[in-house]
Amino acid sequence: MSAYSFFQGVEKYFDQAAPFTGLPQGLLQQIKGCNAVLRVQVPLKLANGDVEVLEAYRVQHSNHRQPTKGGIRYSEDVNQDEVMALAALMTYKCAVVDVPFGGAKGGIKINPKKYTVEQLERITRRYTAELVRKNFIGPGLDVPAPDYGTGPREMAWIVDTYTALKHGEIDAAGCVTGKPVNQNGIQGRTEATGRGVFYGLRTACSFEDDMKALGLTTGLEGKTMVIQGLGNVGSYTGLISQKEGGVKVICVAEHDGAIYNAAGLDVEALIAHRDKTGSILGFAGATQLATRGEALELECDILVPAALENQINADNAARIKAKIIAEAANGPVTPEAEAILLQRGCLIIPDMYINAGGVTVSYFEWLKNLSHVRFGRMQKRFEQKAYENIINTVESLTGKKVDERDRAIIVRGADEVDLVRSGLEETMITAYHGIRNTWKSIAGLNSLRTAAFVYAIKKIGNDYAALGIFP
Repeated sequence: MSAYSFFQGVEKYFDQAAPFTGLPQGLLQQIKGCNAVLRVQVPLKLANGDVEVLEAYRVQHSNHRQPTKGGIRYSEDVNQDEVMALAALMTYKCAVVDVPFGGAKGGIKINPKKYTVEQLERITRRYTAELVRKNFIGPGLDVPAPDYGTGPREMAWIVDTYTALKHGEIDAAGCVTGKPVNQNGIQGRTEATGRGVFYGLRTACSFEDDMKALGLTTGLEGKTMVIQGLGNVGSYTGLISQKEGGVKVICVAEHDGAIYNAAGLDVEALIAHRDKTGSILGFAGATQLATRGEALELECDILVPAALENQINADNAARIKAKIIAEAANGPVTPEAEAILLQRGCLIIPDMYINAGGVTVSYFEWLKNLSHVRFGRMQKRFEQKAYENIINTVESLTGKKVDERDRAIIVRGADEVDLVRSGLEETMITAYHGIRNTWKSIAGLNSLRTAAFVYAIKKIGNDYAALGIFP
């Protein structure tokens, strides 16, 4: 698959970017290395009385800013190298989108589908207790979030366990993000990563020079998209890109197969079909491809790998025909594959930017938890009344009435989800401009990924300089 482990691949990308940063070697080594690795054993008593011991990790890659931030995944593929790589990516991701966290990641080596809800709860609570005991969780220390195999339910168990062990801590709700909305979560978190992918793609496709080099027109309207992985990220990427961007999703690949329709798939209907039948196969009007891997190799404008790492590698890179690859998953393109794709002129929008919507909205949730007030609560009615007064004044001066439907749209004050989406959109647009400006302004940068690393590393270096640790 790759000559590099996942973590080695991230380090290789770092090393490619390092010479362009102008930072001293010692500081680069400080930024590059993992700061702390916690490996714990989580015991689980089974129904027959036996005890199963599970392997679990939490890695804090960088503490240049605190708290550290990163999800917890439940997967049989979890290992120390993977968690270290994901933690490192979180460091650079937070820097790219100006979220004031260091990078972290966690994981438990299990297939959650093989355990009952009661067993998963016991596993999650014991893991949380271990994190508390080792000072690897807390609103000012390390703030986990959902990742592959986990969701709001697991985050609710984590915050409940933390609160019980840290009784009286006023900011306890901020110890984890991605919680259910009714348990101190935030509106818009579930869709955040997929919506961030959409905003990132829309911004990338707005530059005429870049699109011309790919043989494409500007904008998303009418562009064809293939999605690998219809989980949370892939689902919302497809839904929002189709509804708000006019993208034509022609193929979706999942663990059980891949389906194709050159005229386009209705993503909303496909998700409903999957939820009803348990599979994307058999969807009306779609053709099943011979293999899942075939989906990656289809002719399309945009390919969105939204599954796991190393999906595009030296074995299949030469057959990839997409003009743009948006890394909605973490590490889906290996270093060997990237070299092949760049030679062919493919635009790869790196994971550390394009899937940063999740951590961005997690940051908003964390701020909400620390402020103890819902976004929009203070200003919504004030704004609504102010807009109402403006409309009334315009009507009085002109002698004309504003249509009631238009009035309702104009005077509407912002709800929490509106503010979250607005903040996410601003973040993704600003970050892309920063990365692209770096790419275009430094001679020798051969990819958007290298530019993103340079952009992130320089920011982290500035943080260390501000602390007075390095000149």
